Amino acid sequence: MGKIAYIFPGQGAQSVGMGKDVYEALPESRAVFAKGDEALGFGLSRLIFEGPDSELKQTVNTQPALVTASVAYLQALGEQFGKPDYVAGHSLGEYSALVAAGVLSYEDAVRLVRLRGQFMEEAVPGGQGAMAAVLGADREALDTLCKDITSIGHSVELANVNCPGQIVVSGTLTGVNAVIERVKEAGAKRAIPLEVSGPFHSSLMKEAAQRLAAELEKVEFHAPAVPMIANVTAEPVTDPEEIRALLVRQVYSPVLWQDTVEWLIAAGVDTFVEIGSGAVLTGLVRKVDKTVKTVTVNSLESVQTGW
Repeated sequence: MGKIAYIFPGQGAQSVGMGKDVYEALPESRAVFAKGDEALGFGLSRLIFEGPDSELKQTVNTQPALVTASVAYLQALGEQFGKPDYVAGHSLGEYSALVAAGVLSYEDAVRLVRLRGQFMEEAVPGGQGAMAAVLGADREALDTLCKDITSIGHSVELANVNCPGQIVVSGTLTGVNAVIERVKEAGAKRAIPLEVSGPFHSSLMKEAAQRLAAELEKVEFHAPAVPMIANVTAEPVTDPEEIRALLVRQVYSPVLWQDTVEWLIAAGVDTFVEIGSGAVLTGLVRKVDKTVKTVTVNSLESVQTGW
């Protein structure tokens, strides 16, 4: 029997109604939503279940909503798969992973990501930052292209290295547009602008990271029950203070998701259990390695079906 990794989705996986099935069926999941409403002081659960979608898509709402849905499905799953050997999350999903590993309480996590979303939204004035998904590019060639464009005054960087052939870039609107125009120089087929409220995981987010650092200092971090593979390093981290520092760096650093999956597979993981809304990470894992087993837990039915 190989090892198991629990993985948790990030922004973009949200949908109105996510988690409602486990909320209605299971008291342990219902309690998660109630705790979230209490911790934030407003009806987060109502927004998640009823929308509107435009409000749920606002970063300041999306981030606590996704963590809540992931933790609700985690509670629903219980010990069905046994204790995971590792946890990992894509960007925002790291906070769900830290709840799963016992590093953060759910209440602290949901409060932190609400602030994280606020700080990220406020870091760059609307319309000045952008992101785009680049398909089919060579990673080193795309990085070189970004550095070339940045050197002439239009900041743009690699933001999410998701899987072979899918890399997201982030930066100023002019920088991202320059990548879109010159994308074939990196061997890419095309680049697709993303609907986002800011240039996440770029150096333009450093102000947001500094503000988040102050909030992270107010929260107790525990030693993890299992190692988390950090986005910033794509390596395991078990020291609570190092985890805290990496969460600050993560706001303005690229998410090394492909590297994370490759590290986990090399470490003996042959089963990836995605817990939360959607199935984005399941698809990315399969693009890294089709031979591993993937399980997606995003509904009451999938909780009950298990393997």
